[in-house]
Amino acid sequence: MATDRGALHEMPDAQRGGAIISADRPSLMVFVSDEATEAAIRGGIGDMLGAQLRRGTVRTAAKALEKEATPRVLIVDITGIEDPFGALDDLASVCTPDVRVLVVGERTEIAFYRDITRNVGVHEYLHKPLTRDNVARLFAPHVQGGGDGMQDRGGQVTVVCGVHGGVGATTLAVNLALQLEDVTRGHVALLDLHLRGGAAAMMLGARVTSGLRVALEEPERVDSLFLDRVGVPLGERVRLIAAEEAMEADVRPTEEGARRVVEMLRQRFNHVVIDLPMPPGPMERLVLQRARHVVLVLGPDVASIRDTVSIKKLVTMTGSAGRVITVLNGMGRKGYLPVKLIAEGIGAMPDVVIPDLPRQLPRAANLGRPALRDSPPLRRALGALSQEIAAVRSTERSRSLLGRLLKGRG
Repeated sequence: MATDRGALHEMPDAQRGGAIISADRPSLMVFVSDEATEAAIRGGIGDMLGAQLRRGTVRTAAKALEKEATPRVLIVDITGIEDPFGALDDLASVCTPDVRVLVVGERTEIAFYRDITRNVGVHEYLHKPLTRDNVARLFAPHVQGGGDGMQDRGGQVTVVCGVHGGVGATTLAVNLALQLEDVTRGHVALLDLHLRGGAAAMMLGARVTSGLRVALEEPERVDSLFLDRVGVPLGERVRLIAAEEAMEADVRPTEEGARRVVEMLRQRFNHVVIDLPMPPGPMERLVLQRARHVVLVLGPDVASIRDTVSIKKLVTMTGSAGRVITVLNGMGRKGYLPVKLIAEGIGAMPDVVIPDLPRQLPRAANLGRPALRDSPPLRRALGALSQEIAAVRSTERSRSLLGRLLKGRG
C-alpha cells in the first residue's frame, strides 16, 4: 500500500470507530444519590462543559460506563457503599485511564480523605453536605482542566513477540487482546508494529490506513485525534492500530514516534497489546523498555529453545522491568520436541502451553475471524495467560482506582 501522508488528517468520520476513542466523548458526567448534592454541584459548576447529571452512586456509574464512553471528568457518590474502595476499583476496570475522578460521600475523617486522595488516586474528595462554594472552589478547577498536576498514568503494556518467525505470535497477540477485553471488560488496544507484512489486520478482516507509519516517522504530525483516525474497532472496547506497507517501502520509524504512539495508547486504554517484530531495532527496544509483560512465543523445536534463551537475555539488556512470560505454542505437534525437553532447554517449564491446533488456527486466519471464538482449547490457554496479566493489577491492590488501572510500567 502506498503511503498517503495525509491519512492522519483525511480519514472520514465514518471510519473512526466507537465512542471510546471519539473526540465527542462527554466532558463531565456526575452520579450523585440525592437532590441536595445535585443542587450544590449544579450551583458550583453551573453548566460547565455540558455536564451530564444522573441520580445514583459509584455502582450506578460503573454499570453505565460498561456501555458508554468514559468522560474526561467523572464525579461519583460513595454514600451508603459498604466497600467504597472496592467499588472504585470496579469503576476503574470499565473506565479509560485518562479519566479524572472526583468523589463525594458522607465520611469526614481526615485519615479517610488522605487515603482516598493520596493512596487511591482520586483527585479530590468532598464530604456532605456539599455547598456551592466548596464545589466551585475544589471541584471546578479539576472540571476546567486545572487542579493538581496530572500523574503519570497509563494502561499496562504487554509485548508479544515470536522468538523466530512462524511460531504464532501474531495469532496469540490478536486473540489475547480480545480475551483481555472479555476477562477485564477494560479498554484494549492492539498495536501491530510489523509495518511491512503484518498479519493482524488480515487475521481480523480489517482495513487499515497508512496513518500509523506517518505517526511513527513524523511524530510532530500526530494530534489528539490520532486514535480516531487510525483505530479500527474490533468490538465494543477493542481497537486495532496497524499498517500494511508495501515490502519495497522505505519505512523509517523513529524512537520518538514509537514513544508518542505508545503513550497516547496508554492514556486511552487499560491494556495495550503490542505485536513486536524481532530481532529488535531502536524502536522495538524502546517499546520493550515500556512493557509490563513480555510474552515470548516459541514452538516445540530446537531453534525456539536457542532463541528463547537469547531473547530473554536481550530483554534484560534493554533495561525492561517487564516480566517475561513464555508461551509454548503447538505442543503435541508430530515430530517435534516434548514439553520436558523444552523445559530443560529454556531452564523452566513454559508459563502457558497451547496445544497444536492444525485446523482451527489456519482456518480462522484465512476467514479473517478470531480463532478464539471457535476454539475452546485456545480459549482455555489464553484464559490462563490473560488472568496472569490481569492478576498483576489485582494483586497490587493498594485499593487503587488509578493504581490498579493505570500503572503501565512495572
